Amino acid sequence: MPNLLDETPGLIAFVRSVETGSFSSAAKFLRTSPSAVSRSVGRLEALVNARLFLRSTRALSLTAEGQALFDKVVPLLRQLDTSDDFALNDEHLVGRIKFSMPSELGRFFMTPIFRDFASSYPATSLQVGLTDRQVDLIREDYDVVFRVGGGGQSDHRVRKLADVNMVMVASPGFVERYGMPRSSHEAAQLPFARYIVDGKPSPVSLENGETFLPQGRVDCDTGQALRAATMNGLGAAVFMRCAVYDELRDGRLIDVSTHLALPSQPFRVIHAFGSMMPNRLRRFCDFIGQHAEAIPGL
Repeated sequence: MPNLLDETPGLIAFVRSVETGSFSSAAKFLRTSPSAVSRSVGRLEALVNARLFLRSTRALSLTAEGQALFDKVVPLLRQLDTSDDFALNDEHLVGRIKFSMPSELGRFFMTPIFRDFASSYPATSLQVGLTDRQVDLIREDYDVVFRVGGGGQSDHRVRKLADVNMVMVASPGFVERYGMPRSSHEAAQLPFARYIVDGKPSPVSLENGETFLPQGRVDCDTGQALRAATMNGLGAAVFMRCAVYDELRDGRLIDVSTHLALPSQPFRVIHAFGSMMPNRLRRFCDFIGQHAEAIPGL
């Protein structure tokens, strides 16, 4: 059994090459040359007696052995990265917090994060990713990912922060034309503005366990686009209630799920630190959980 501690530079070069997609990009990150990165990875391959990458002139792709090694060593390297937390109490948090959050929720959290958290812990650095797509926690080097709904890999740690109320909405003109659905069958006959995840429309799930795949001519991969399509009468849509709270209050959108109970969805934080989550990240997640309770309609 090889001792991987003897090839720490190779492990770091390997992980950075996976995360950045090439030896040259990894070299820039590590402030060395592409040939030095390639040699480090080559020594690691010799040590483990396996090819870790399939190399071409354009890109690197992981072999099955490379993927297995990457999945094993990344959590360990991340735990080493928590060394700036050692011997520091909660009032002196230090280090990077790189997180991803859906844009529809981000608008509720950015002000308290920048106004309150950042000012309370000036030795932390924040790297913010607001996106509705499912980011890859490991490959894209996020510390924590905040998401609504299920999913996530089994080897990641998941913590529920809140329950999110869901609602099916439509514009007043749409309701005047199509009426209010009273069953899942009637709802399934409506045209929808559909939310797309990984290129596929999300099914609509009801509290009683019934599901249907919505049909429609508008597909959106962001909540902002979905809201615009819905408000302009191009279809019904399912939203987090907090995301359309103002529009429902002002009458610009109408709740068409009054006869259809929609299940709530968990608002969760996902990370790969196991039981050794750094203090700065634990405190940040606590902060997000506390502020989630004050979001209107959540």
